[in-house]
Amino acid sequence: MSTSAALSLYRRSLRLSLDWAVHRSVWRGQAVYIRSLFEANKNVRDPRQQQVRDQAYPPHFRAIEHFTHTGGLQVLLRETEKLLESWKHPDPYRHPTAPGGNKWERNLPARILPYAEAPGAH
Repeated sequence: MSTSAALSLYRRSLRLSLDWAVHRSVWRGQAVYIRSLFEANKNVRDPRQQQVRDQAYPPHFRAIEHFTHTGGLQVLLRETEKLLESWKHPDPYRHPTAPGGNKWERNLPARILPYAEAPGAH
């Protein structure tokens, strides 16, 4: 895999797993597992060399070590992209104060109104 494509897939895989397991203690185990999948293939330059080493992998991470005889690297990247898209969380986690979070724009400071003259003060 090209380095930038692999890095992008790795980061998106971690973010996706964080949507499913919000607590860091649970997520850490998944992150280590995802890292091991990417580490197992870090020296592979030809996707035809990538083989599924363990059938016990969860199905949503199996494509990372997908064995492909035809199509090469671009097919592998496309399949992994589709896999990440299919495992998106329906309600992804957002930090409460981030845009889209449940505390976003809560308790905004009052608007400063323009100075109004008293009636008849001309």
